[in-house]
Amino acid sequence: MQPEDEADPPDEEEAPRGLTRLYLTRAGAERLHAELLGLLKTERPRVTAEVSAAAAQGDRSENAEYIYGKKRLREIDRRIRFLQRRLDNSTVVDPREQTDPSRVYFGATLVLEDEDGKRAVYQLVGADETDARGGRISVDSPLGRALLGKQLGASVTVVRPRGEVDVTIIEIRYE
Repeated sequence: MQPEDEADPPDEEEAPRGLTRLYLTRAGAERLHAELLGLLKTERPRVTAEVSAAAAQGDRSENAEYIYGKKRLREIDRRIRFLQRRLDNSTVVDPREQTDPSRVYFGATLVLEDEDGKRAVYQLVGADETDARGGRISVDSPLGRALLGKQLGASVTVVRPRGEVDVTIIEIRYE
């Protein structure tokens, strides 16, 4: 059994060290901020109260509620630290302020057409905002990297795990 005050393991979600700047859309930054506030104002106080109540029951070494609560508090604290670092080290970009709407940049909403004539709508967002089902893909994804800087009407070959695909940029919007 591990002592309860053992040091936390390193953050698993920590961003890789480097010179890469993190970008978020305003909506993405607001979602991360809302999650941070929820953890700080609701979740952490609730779990802290549960741990205190479990500690009051006596022997902590065999108290599953206490042990689980302490583990959950460490997870919450790790996520809080991650979110604070992410928000502090990110640049918030408002896509509506784009000065060259004829090219694909961070925050662009795109209508793409593949070789089979199927159309799909995607928004290029930061890694913390991705939601493939919601149409938000990372600028660091193979498709995102291939599209950055391209103009309306450009055809792009994207190398992906399932093989190459050609897509054409039908529309670029900054909303």
